[in-house]
Amino acid sequence: MAHTDAMDGQLGHLLSAGTLPTVSLGIIPMATRERGHWPEETFSVYDDKFVSVELVSAEVNVTQPSEIDLYLKAFQRLRSMAVYGAEARALVVKAVETLH
Repeated sequence: MAHTDAMDGQLGHLLSAGTLPTVSLGIIPMATRERGHWPEETFSVYDDKFVSVELVSAEVNVTQPSEIDLYLKAFQRLRSMAVYGAEARALVVKAVETLH
């Protein structure tokens, strides 16, 4: 039951955060064919000068322009697969309903 409560809380946080004017919440639907093109590692793009990559053993800070360009392109591919606004909210609400 604790796992369900945690997931419920996280999904509720997504719903709240998605309403903030400075947040653009994109959800990549499970049915998206291109999901197989996900990068192996997780990364955060801060701007065109800094990317943080999370590996199993360490966090890597990328500052080389050519490498940053690779992450910006990967982010654009992921972003193009995502849905936003009411469609994203509907997916989160559906996930919440599935928990109950």
